[in-house]
Amino acid sequence: MRPYLCILGARFRVQLQYRAAALAGTLTQLFWGLIRVMIFDGFYRSSTAVHPISLAQVVSYVWLSQAAFGMLPDRVEPELRDMIRTGNVTSELLRPIDLYWSWFCRCLAMTLIPTLMRSGPLLAVAFAFLELQTPPGAASVLAAAAAFAGGMLVSSAITALLSIGLFWTVSGDGLTRLSVAAAYLFSGMVLPIPLLPEALQKAAALLPYRYVLDVPMRLYLGHIPASEAPMHLAAQLAWLLVLVAAGRSVLSRGLGRLVVQGG
Repeated sequence: MRPYLCILGARFRVQLQYRAAALAGTLTQLFWGLIRVMIFDGFYRSSTAVHPISLAQVVSYVWLSQAAFGMLPDRVEPELRDMIRTGNVTSELLRPIDLYWSWFCRCLAMTLIPTLMRSGPLLAVAFAFLELQTPPGAASVLAAAAAFAGGMLVSSAITALLSIGLFWTVSGDGLTRLSVAAAYLFSGMVLPIPLLPEALQKAAALLPYRYVLDVPMRLYLGHIPASEAPMHLAAQLAWLLVLVAAGRSVLSRGLGRLVVQGG
């Protein structure tokens, strides 16, 4: 366990160097959040239909999604991409640690630190000035906290799987862009999942992306009752185990076909 904690700590320190980028990211997320809130406000004002989620909840959903934007599994770990492309990945094989968990820790740090650095200031502004709601009770707070932690792990497992997939591609851009489209749509970043057409809601229920953002945010808002949290946390854990098992299997196959020329 200690080597992986050391890797995680080292990657944290690397990510903490990008404080200016985190500030720029916070301002960008505030800007896009305001645009999205205005769009939803206009949509609700012009509609007389009964909606499955209230405007106040949608506004809070938008700010939570902007604060947790860094949790989206929409990219590969840059250093892993470069190592696989150049063949330097062979040096990773010499280390006396499990390669998958080493890479998982890299992906977790890449997801966690930017999210923490951006979310604090953004949530403070949203609470003070932009109508971000507080949870309906302590049970919702605890359920949301556990679900956000689980979502972070699920996101890291997806990112690790995408990174390992680079063994079969030249640049990984195509694989990443396909994942971005699915992550944005089925995590609730484009629209809250309850506002999606029924067919897309059924598709979202079959994919892990909604457990990254949608489920934690709706637990926070009380739109999903805290009493249902154990069921959703169990689903998160099941997806995490499936993704880890898939990542380990794909990594084993990738290493089995690895050929490094020169050097």
